[in-house]
Amino acid sequence: MRSTDRKKKSRHIYNTLGMLTFAVMAFPVYWLVVSALRPNREIRSWDQTLWPSSLTFDNFKRAVKYENFDTAIQASLIISVTAVAGAMLLATVAAYAIGRFRFHGRRALMIVLIVVQLLPPTAMLIPIYLQLNEFGALNEFWGIIIIYLVSTLPFATWMIRGFVINIPKELEESAMVDGCTQMGAFWRIIFPLLAPGLAAASIFSLINAWNEYMLAYIVLQDNDKYTLNIWLANFTTSRGTDYGALMAASVIVAIPVVIFFMIIQKKMAAGLTSGAVKG
Repeated sequence: MRSTDRKKKSRHIYNTLGMLTFAVMAFPVYWLVVSALRPNREIRSWDQTLWPSSLTFDNFKRAVKYENFDTAIQASLIISVTAVAGAMLLATVAAYAIGRFRFHGRRALMIVLIVVQLLPPTAMLIPIYLQLNEFGALNEFWGIIIIYLVSTLPFATWMIRGFVINIPKELEESAMVDGCTQMGAFWRIIFPLLAPGLAAASIFSLINAWNEYMLAYIVLQDNDKYTLNIWLANFTTSRGTDYGALMAASVIVAIPVVIFFMIIQKKMAAGLTSGAVKG
């Protein structure tokens, strides 16, 4: 009985800690959404309440009508989708090569993939800027796309590799006996089985590309090429900050990532667990 009581007590403690952690993490998101629905006079008031006295969508209307909103959406979509698609393609091929073939320098390459993740892109800002300037990639979408693609490639490769080594080689051998080439067996047999790993890696890559600010601000220099994160800075001017429109715009910026996550959440959950069984 004492053992059962201890288990119940510890379970209640862990559940309470879990709920408190969830509340602390969820409150900023809640406050963001509520502030986006508050009248502007309430946002600037000293008397703040957990729920607004009245709901309004005026903040969203102002945010949508703000200058360069359409071009910011277009720029963010082009950069993020292209970077994620390119990273997933290259990471899949690289992970297959590392997971299936034995070649000289393979272990060193795996170590380099891990070490590269320890270097923040902002620490290499000056070399990146000089290289992009030399190749004429400043103020070009393809310049920032390459940065995002390369920055997420090591992690995506390492994650997808975990799935490759868990797929039996016999599946490929059977396909090759039936007439497939090595790459044909990969694309027809192995690639569909990598869906959970691709889902987990793609959401990481999308968040990295969609939320990044510093590099995009340095590389992109025209207002009509700014991404949504840079566009958000327009709500703060020398005359003050339009907090209502800023909160509403922030909600709008977060919606695409939330929708993408909801679409692939099941595959992502499977990817985060089964991809690390063997290594």
